[in-house]
Amino acid sequence: MNKNILSSMLWLISKMPFWLLYLISDMIFVLLYYILGYRKKIVYKNLYNSFPEKSEVEIRAIAKKFYKYLPDVMVETIKMISISKEEVLKRIELVNAEELYRHFDKEKGVICVTSHYCNWELAIHRLSLMTDFPKLIIYKPLNNKDFDTIFNNIRTKYGATMVPMKQILRHIVKLKNKPHISVFAADQTPIYQDSDYFMQFMNQESLVYTGTERISKMTGNPVIFCEIRRKAERGFYYCKFTTLVEDPTSYSQYEITQIHNNYTEKIIREEPQYWMWSHNRWKRQRRDKV
Repeated sequence: MNKNILSSMLWLISKMPFWLLYLISDMIFVLLYYILGYRKKIVYKNLYNSFPEKSEVEIRAIAKKFYKYLPDVMVETIKMISISKEEVLKRIELVNAEELYRHFDKEKGVICVTSHYCNWELAIHRLSLMTDFPKLIIYKPLNNKDFDTIFNNIRTKYGATMVPMKQILRHIVKLKNKPHISVFAADQTPIYQDSDYFMQFMNQESLVYTGTERISKMTGNPVIFCEIRRKAERGFYYCKFTTLVEDPTSYSQYEITQIHNNYTEKIIREEPQYWMWSHNRWKRQRRDKV
């Protein structure tokens, strides 16, 4: 489909009220879960391996809740195209934001770590509106260039800058000793060229990115976790900031990487239905096992 046509269609959908979008989300759930069985093999494999202590009934309950929530992320992301500032501020509450501001007051940047948990996409808008300082969103470009452009246009609506992983050093150097936020997703799957460090994550040996640790040590910027949680009312969230590492230069190799991945796991285990289980997170193995 032509990129301009697709963009226009998504814009029209984004103008729908939330109640109608959630009605569509409910229909998508039926399609994905009952009819298409979207990525069910991957979802159940990931859940069984991550929670060997849970029963079949418990695993199936988590899976169904995940499929119920996944379409909400889809329609809420589309809504980001036309959502107003006022609506963003109403729907995502900031908790403990002073953890960022106190570093800005010292003319320092912060390394903000998050995960593909709850609606991390909508949280980009909320982070963009919390400060006028530069907001860098570090991401892995999509293979489809048209989709990559469309999603990046959505994400940058309120001032965020999308930075491909391979260009992060160039941007960080420009902002050294200046207040800014650099946001890293901690739970993506690296390619072998980008990382060779494995650790236990969700009960499985996992290849993990070490970029957060390397950048924090290079700049001396603190590492703060951006924890996105869903409230009881559909479409409402809070974003809590927790300092994980105050002085990165005082930590040994891989220690920071372990800290933020362990924190991510803690959040997932508390409410697992909000993590992206359909992602083939554990497709990389040690090369000597391949």
